[in-house]
Amino acid sequence: MDVPDAADACTAVLDAVSEAVIADRQFLETVLTGVVSKGHVLLEDVPGTGKTLTARSVATALGLSFSRVQFTPDLLPTDVTGSNVYNERDRTFEFREGPIFANVVLADEINRAPPKTQSALLEAMEEEQVTVDGETHALPDPFFVIATQNPVEQEGTFPLPEAQVDRFAVKTAVGYPDEEGEVELLRRRAGRSTRSPDVESVLSPEEVAALRETPESVRVDEDLLQYMARVARATRTDRRVEVGVSPRGTQRLFEAARAHAVLAGREYVTPDDVKRMGLPVLAHRLVLTPDAKVEDVDKRDVVEAILGQVPVPTV
Repeated sequence: MDVPDAADACTAVLDAVSEAVIADRQFLETVLTGVVSKGHVLLEDVPGTGKTLTARSVATALGLSFSRVQFTPDLLPTDVTGSNVYNERDRTFEFREGPIFANVVLADEINRAPPKTQSALLEAMEEEQVTVDGETHALPDPFFVIATQNPVEQEGTFPLPEAQVDRFAVKTAVGYPDEEGEVELLRRRAGRSTRSPDVESVLSPEEVAALRETPESVRVDEDLLQYMARVARATRTDRRVEVGVSPRGTQRLFEAARAHAVLAGREYVTPDDVKRMGLPVLAHRLVLTPDAKVEDVDKRDVVEAILGQVPVPTV
């Protein structure tokens, strides 16, 4: 799939999802950029803003199998990955797949489960496989996780381990709809038959796989590589940051910038692609100093300041 065809496919997906999800177009583009860059997506917002509907609608529009895991305090790792079950007739153990065996896995309210269960996703997200009782099982292809979490200040939540947060290519928030969008929600509620519009599948699994390979053909000039590296390195020297962006995060910025160029129908990356994806790719990877936390510093403000300070190359 070439870049123009991929851009058309992305537009069709965004249009289909917009039929059901009342959200800012830029938010939907960020989610799809994470998917096209072969990454996982983390959605954080208060309950009731449409995080689950967004994940389900994206899976449907892409024509992929979908599975939802409701994370709760008593959820066990095997409830996610699956387990070996004894077959009395054959007197053998056979593997019974868990809900993670789907193209798109919605990890709903992921931070309501304890860290041990959250970490069950680590191998799946990084290696696209799970290991149960020493036996490795490959996950479907394509595979990606869309996780939702409530703000950590809410009661009954556990902060995600830093190693797991780093696995998410992008983190974004749905946000509240504008007035017109909220009125549309009420119209749907008033007419039950049109309350939840159906999302049509516009791609096939094979087309999604081809779409996710398209960014590999996008050109990134040397000065932009240096620009991305300088932005990432600047996060490690900022006085408000205790742990800056890891090398994995730098690579994710590179991948997301290429994917964003695909959505725009370009075969090359511009500084605007890097700046556009800087916040959703980098901000959640920062660990602030205790003083910065006391001062209620926002990680996004740190990244925005760095993007404003690092010289932008001319293309």
